Order: sequence, then C-alpha cells, then structure tokens
Amino acid sequence: MALITCAGLSLGYEGREIIKDLNFTVSGGDYLCIVGENGSGKTTLMKTVLGLIPPMAGSVVMGDGLKAGEIGYLPQQTQVQRDFPASVREIVLSGCQSRQKGFFYKADDRALADRNIERMGIKDLRDRCYRELSGGQQQRVLLARALCAAGKMIVLDEPVAGLDPRVTAEMYRLIEDLNKKDGITVMMISHDIGAALRYASHILHIGRRVFFGTKEDYMSSVIGREFISQGGEDR
Repeated sequence: MALITCAGLSLGYEGREIIKDLNFTVSGGDYLCIVGENGSGKTTLMKTVLGLIPPMAGSVVMGDGLKAGEIGYLPQQTQVQRDFPASVREIVLSGCQSRQKGFFYKADDRALADRNIERMGIKDLRDRCYRELSGGQQQRVLLARALCAAGKMIVLDEPVAGLDPRVTAEMYRLIEDLNKKDGITVMMISHDIGAALRYASHILHIGRRVFFGTKEDYMSSVIGREFISQGGEDR
C-alpha cells in the first residue's frame, strides 16, 4: 500500500506555478530519488509532501497509517543552524518532539535518542557541542535526529551537499542500510545522478519534462538517457 500518493499536484510560491499536474506514489520500502535541474521545485515539492506548505492544486494523501509527524526530515542546513550552540544529544533528542504529549522528554524518548546516536556511530560525540563538529559529523547528528521522528519514512534534502568524497560515501552507505536493513522508506533530493542511479529503486524527474517510475525504466527512457549523458543537467 502506498505511504504517499500525490495526485494532480501543482506547486509554486508567490503565485507563480513551477510544477503542474504532478502524479506519483511512494510505497513502503521504496528508495525514491528526486532529480532535475536547479529551480525545478524539488525542495518545494518536498516541503509540500511534509505539509509545511500547501499545494496550489491537487492533493497529498498519506496511507498505511502514516502521519506527517512520523516522517523524519533532514533539510538543507543554513549557516545559522550549523553554528547552533547545543550538545549532540540535545539536537538528536529534539527529533522526539513530534512524539511528545507534554512539555518534557520521557525516558523512552531519551532511550530512542541514545539508540539512534549509537546507530549513527557518534556515541563518542554525544556530549560535544554541535557547532564544533565537522560537516560529516553534523549530518550524522541530523540523520540521528530525523530517525527519532521516523516511524516508517525519512525525507532528505541533499544530505551530502558540501561533504568530501569519503564522507559522502559513508552517508550514502548509512542511508542505504536504513532502507535495506531497517526497511525505512527513503525520499531524497539529489543532484548526484550517479548516486541516484546506484541507490534508488525509483526516480522522480521534475522540470521541463517529468518522469516517474523505476530506476531501470528511467535509465531506458529518453528523458533519463539525456539527463544522464549530460551529467545531471536538463537542457
């Protein structure tokens, strides 16, 4: 059963439409990569799916018991966020806010945060100040935070942006393990078409042209072949 169904979706901002009549689904266990040229509306689409901004038309329907508060989200970071003066554990624990029914974290919230800290291999950073960490370490912290909110699904907006090749490979491996070993559904924006084709089960290409389907069908499609041959630039 589909976790998310987007039907007839039109998106934009300040009254300007940038995506029209978009249709796709995300099912349990999928690894969906969203690709396309800059300015095509990938982040706007992601925020709409998460319920952070309304669509101009169409609908986003969640199924199989999924709720918006049960989707872990790792957005692109701003410089202010990178300099946030809190400990690693405090940052990760804040991912439990959607689970709270009161003002204070409960013992099971703290236990979940500690499990995800260990899961991301950052136990030794638990008491460190977040802003003192490297970019790769910060992304692991934010992924652990997203997992505290994730019941069935995580949504990632360019999770390897600005990371060196070694750290990028480590992040992709962590995300792949969450999908394949833990069964967490992944929806990820990526400018790295090579990584998208390596890890994704499905591709959503948006821009002047639109494609949604399996990775294999995308690779054999006209839009996919052209995009791949141009190194991820839609012309």
